[in-house]
Amino acid sequence: QVQLVESGGGLAQAGGSLRLSCAASGRTFSIYAMAWFRQAPGKEREFVAGISWRGGSTYYADSVKGRFTISRDNAKNTVYLQMNSLEREDTAVYYCAAGRTPTVPISAHLYGYWGQGTQVTVSS
Repeated sequence: QVQLVESGGGLAQAGGSLRLSCAASGRTFSIYAMAWFRQAPGKEREFVAGISWRGGSTYYADSVKGRFTISRDNAKNTVYLQMNSLEREDTAVYYCAAGRTPTVPISAHLYGYWGQGTQVTVSS
C-alpha cells in the first residue's frame, strides 16, 4: 500500500508561484511513476505533469509546459510541483497520484493511489 499526502496549496496572484509537495509512505516508493492531476469545478480530472520512476523522464500537459516543473526526491519519498507564472485557469484541486509502472500514463485510471487533494486558487 502507498499513502500520499499533498501540501503547499493555497492562494496566489496571477503571475505568482506556488510549490506543491506530495509525501509518500511505503517502502517501494522508488518504483512508482508519479504524477499530478487537477480538477476544476465542473470539469474532468486532467493530467498536469508526470515523472518516471527513476526521475529521468518528465511529461507535461501543453497548458503548463514551460511554467510548471515536476521533480522527485526518492530519498525523501517526495514529489514536487513547482508552479510559476500562475494563471487563473490553473485554479483547481491538485491531486498527487502514484502508479506501479515505469512509464508515466496520462490517464487517471492507470494510477492506483491518490492523495486527498490540495486546493490552488489563482486570483487576478
